[in-house]
Amino acid sequence: MLMTCVCLCAGGAALMYILYRWVLPSTVRQALVLLWHDFLLERLLDKITGSTRPQRMLRAVQKNATRGDPCSVVKAIDDYCKHTEWAMNVGDEKGCIVDSVVSEVKPTTVLELGTYCGYSAVRIASLLPPNAKLITLEFNLETAAIAREVIAFAGLQDTIHLVEGASGDWIPKMKERFGVKTFDLIFLDHWKDRYLPDTKLLEKCALLREGTVLLADNVICPGTPDYLDYVRNSPQYKSKFFKSHLEYTQEEDGLEKSVFLG
Repeated sequence: MLMTCVCLCAGGAALMYILYRWVLPSTVRQALVLLWHDFLLERLLDKITGSTRPQRMLRAVQKNATRGDPCSVVKAIDDYCKHTEWAMNVGDEKGCIVDSVVSEVKPTTVLELGTYCGYSAVRIASLLPPNAKLITLEFNLETAAIAREVIAFAGLQDTIHLVEGASGDWIPKMKERFGVKTFDLIFLDHWKDRYLPDTKLLEKCALLREGTVLLADNVICPGTPDYLDYVRNSPQYKSKFFKSHLEYTQEEDGLEKSVFLG
């Protein structure tokens, strides 16, 4: 009897996996993954621990990273998100693609749209030359407060300028408030429905120069179809897609690198 139950459970689990992996469309699988990790599980853990996911990630950094060592901060967050609790950072796999683009562009002025807990800001800033400037925008004030602590722990508070507020409000103020003429690299990783309007706003505000690189995360999952259609079909851009996976999962995702041609 016991063996029969075990076999039935094992068979049922195998059937569910086959249905999930090979029968359900990828868009449905992606939606289920995000629903589980970014809504249900997060809320459950918030209730159990009496803390938020960003607070738990900060504690992981403080416990496992070395103060003043950006690489150890990135590793601590990656380890936490792979083994303890998922979070929508750019992640280790796509992070290597980001690293290669930063190393190729060698930017001195960088704009990041969407700071979250500071993972990608720390990752990018650790590769920048001396006297480079990275401005990162975060709409959520509570998350921004955590990101400030992560950035300071990494020792990059003099390189990374974290600005709290909406991208649509801050992009037109960049030249006046920060003395930036144009950006060499722009990393888009905020609300996906803001990718296209903010790109057009950057164009309107003349913050792009010939050769400016736009690097957009999560263009497949959750997806940014209007943005992809624009940069892939506009004569102002030359685009390339880097296939990868949604951070810390095996679901399809990728980055879109678009060079502004003027």
